[in-house]
Amino acid sequence: MLVLLPPSETKRAGGTGGPLVMDELALPQLAPQRRAAVDALVELSRDPDAAARVLKLGARQLGEIAVNAGLKTAPTMPAVDRYTGVLFDALDSASLGPAARAWLGEHVLIQSAPFGPVAALDPIPAYRLAAGTALPGIPPLRRHWAAAGSAALGELNASFVLDLRSDAYVALAPVPAEVPSAFVRVVSAGADGTVRALNHFNKHAKGEFTRALALSSAVVGSQVDLIAWADVNGWALREAAGSAELELVV
Repeated sequence: MLVLLPPSETKRAGGTGGPLVMDELALPQLAPQRRAAVDALVELSRDPDAAARVLKLGARQLGEIAVNAGLKTAPTMPAVDRYTGVLFDALDSASLGPAARAWLGEHVLIQSAPFGPVAALDPIPAYRLAAGTALPGIPPLRRHWAAAGSAALGELNASFVLDLRSDAYVALAPVPAEVPSAFVRVVSAGADGTVRALNHFNKHAKGEFTRALALSSAVVGSQVDLIAWADVNGWALREAAGSAELELVV
C-alpha cells in the first residue's frame, strides 16, 4: 500500500542534513520538474516585492523570502519531520521507533509544491510555496506537475493507494485511474445517521490514522484489507454511499 499525505504550510526550520540533492529524492524521474520549480522559486526571491505578492505573504511572513532564496544550500531534514501543523503534530513522527519510521519511509509519500511527491524520509529544506501559486517562468503548478506526477505514481505499481491529500494537492499528481485507490474524507456521524465533513479534525484524524498504520507496520494490499485492518484496530472506516470514496468516521 502507498499512503499519500498533503504537506503543511508550517515547517520546522534548520536541519542537520546536507543541501538538497534532487536526484536522490523518491521518484527521480521528476528531477526536471523539481529543478524548474526550485529555480523559479529561487529566482522569484531575488525580487522581495514580487515574491511577497506572488506568495501572498503578510508583513510577519517576509522572512520566508530569504528561506526560499536559500533553497539550494539550506540544511535538510526528513520530510515527515520538516512539516508541522495539525496533521503532522498528530502523526508525531519524532516519537516513533525505528520500525515505524521505516514503515513511513517505505509506504508514505508527501505531496509538496516545489518537489512533487517525496518519500517521508527524503531530506528536504524548509520552503514557502502553496499548491495554488503561479510562479513566474513556469506554468501554474497544477499544469507543471499533474501529468508527470501522475505518471510517476503509476510507475510505482502500488497494489493500493490511500489518498489522504487535500483536493488542491490531489490536483498536482492525480492517482492514475488504473491504479486501485481510495480518497478519504473525515466525517462525523449524527445519531440519525447523517454525516458531515470535518475541517480541523480532518487533519488530526489523518495524522493519527497514519501513525496507527506505521505503529502496526500494517500490511495492506487492497481496500478490503484496509477496512479490515481499521476494524481490528478500532477505526471506523467505511465505503461512502454513492461514491468511490472512503469515510473515516470520528
